[in-house]
Amino acid sequence: MRPYDRDPAAILAASLALVRAEANLARFPPDIAEIAVRVIQACGMVEVADRLAFSPDVSARAVDALRTGAPVYADSPTVASGIARNLLPEGARVLCVAADPSVAARAAKAAITPSAAAVDLWDTGGAICAIGEDPTALFRLMERIDEGAPPPAAILAFPVGFVGAAEAKAELAERPRAPFLALRGRKGGSAMASAAVNALALLAAGGMQ
Repeated sequence: MRPYDRDPAAILAASLALVRAEANLARFPPDIAEIAVRVIQACGMVEVADRLAFSPDVSARAVDALRTGAPVYADSPTVASGIARNLLPEGARVLCVAADPSVAARAAKAAITPSAAAVDLWDTGGAICAIGEDPTALFRLMERIDEGAPPPAAILAFPVGFVGAAEAKAELAERPRAPFLALRGRKGGSAMASAAVNALALLAAGGMQ
């Protein structure tokens, strides 16, 4: 067996140092760069830095929302489970309504996906919306805002897949409905969405570990 690192703190420090050394972070302001580092660390692909789109105020707006106890809505249990509750400011909650008993009936009645139907239960005003799986959740979130729903403090858009993922994130980047961070293209995933929330929680606490 080859030798390997065992110390969690040392592994994290080395991982973050490698990301900062290898990723092209020059175009990001410092706060967005820190979020990008955590997203890259979560997926192991430094090249995703080149595909991150963002609005300049997304970090500030999200941090302010977390500090005032705004909820974080996750589109899937996997995204929700990846958010470190111990990092969140006091009062901030992680909510995932995918298992709500009404979701399946709503989806069937409207002929939409359960993920999109779940978004109809989100109280979006001032919240943080983290989407890491289904692009229809992002499409539905944008539709709701277009229909008059209060915009969230931030949209973290990392849906993944071959159908709709690239298109949903392109729509958000081209016509933002709220401050946003999005990974353009087909790549994405729950780990990246959770990592973005965790990075914002660290910023809200006053720094990065």
